[in-house]
Amino acid sequence: MRSMLLFRDFSPRLASHVPGRRTDGGAAYDQGKEHPGNMNDYEILLMLDPESPEGRHDEIIARTRELIEKSGGAWHNHEPWGRRKLAYEIDHKADGVYHLFQFNAAPATLDEVSRVLKITDGVMRHMATRRPKESRRGPATPRPAADASPPEEYAAPSEPAALEEGE
Repeated sequence: MRSMLLFRDFSPRLASHVPGRRTDGGAAYDQGKEHPGNMNDYEILLMLDPESPEGRHDEIIARTRELIEKSGGAWHNHEPWGRRKLAYEIDHKADGVYHLFQFNAAPATLDEVSRVLKITDGVMRHMATRRPKESRRGPATPRPAADASPPEEYAAPSEPAALEEGE
């Protein structure tokens, strides 16, 4: 019984008296306020059910775009890749209809879009990835062509040393 009293004395209410500590648990940060420096570039590769009607595909794409734009993100590109054969069957289907989305959004928006896509009928699979930002140093230096000859210091000698000695 005595140990319970000791733990009761260290309740979270004491943490509110610490200078500089937030007492709202950071809720003000998450409540719909936009933070311009917190946007990332993302891609989503979406595989849709080939047996669902084309109108349903358009509806899923429109809803995804609406979620992104409603939360302050920017829709950059949509590439329909079309119907492709799968490496293995998913739900007894050998094909899938692929779409690639590129957009800019906050991480919380990506979480919400992924959550909605998981529970949406007609979506077989989806994969969200973060696109790398361009380097500040500029584009990467191009690699030499495969048929280019190596520099002289790396070139092999034209004749082996054993032949020069007359063997």
